[in-house]
Amino acid sequence: MGRTIGRIAATAVLLLTQASFAAAAEIKVFSTVGLKSALEEIVPKFEKASGHKLNITWSTAALLAKRVQAGEQADALILIKGNIDALLKEGKVMPGTDAIFTQSIFAVGVKAGAPKPDISTPEAFKKSLLAAKAVSYTDPAAGGASGVYTAKQIDKMGITEQMKDKTKHPPSGGLSGSLLINGEADIAINSKPELLSVPGVEVVGPLPGDMAFTVIYDAGVQTGAAQADAAKALVNYLKSPEAQAVFKAMGYDPA
Repeated sequence: MGRTIGRIAATAVLLLTQASFAAAAEIKVFSTVGLKSALEEIVPKFEKASGHKLNITWSTAALLAKRVQAGEQADALILIKGNIDALLKEGKVMPGTDAIFTQSIFAVGVKAGAPKPDISTPEAFKKSLLAAKAVSYTDPAAGGASGVYTAKQIDKMGITEQMKDKTKHPPSGGLSGSLLINGEADIAINSKPELLSVPGVEVVGPLPGDMAFTVIYDAGVQTGAAQADAAKALVNYLKSPEAQAVFKAMGYDPA
């Protein structure tokens, strides 16, 4: 009797294991590089819990959205709200699968221990930018939200020409804060979590006054996804307590 029960139990475990592997999928993901540091911690947790594997393409949200609009196919899209909204209207995201899961402010950073610029008001911030040796932010031409927004604010302040020779952009996929560490810049502007993800960078504070901006991160399942159910599970996981704890620890704010 004992041996029979043991064989039945072993068979049940084997069947469950086989079912688990049968249900496992490789999820093709397009993700904004703005979430890379957090997702690099979240992805292994999701893979362990679900049995799925993720194949992630990193780039700016704007460039990834353009690739989807041009006909490229993924399963899950992890971008920003404006991109997902546009893709929903174009029928590129499955209705009802989108979910806002976190957000972050744009902030100013310096190398830890360096003098902090005055960013108490837009006018004070303008003077600090003009006094800086060099200022780092992502290349607006690449479509990154922080780079596009920063360039617009500098233009609004009327100092685009004065800033042209002292503006530094990190290489594609790089972080603005890294230019503080290597000495190429003494002020960096980026999302707060991206600044904090660079060891040795200190956040001075958010952009001042009416310059303040929050980027909202959104995700959804792309229409035509080969692994739609698995992709939906990933989107839902981004809202889970486990994922939210990682976002919070890395400087993101609840959505």
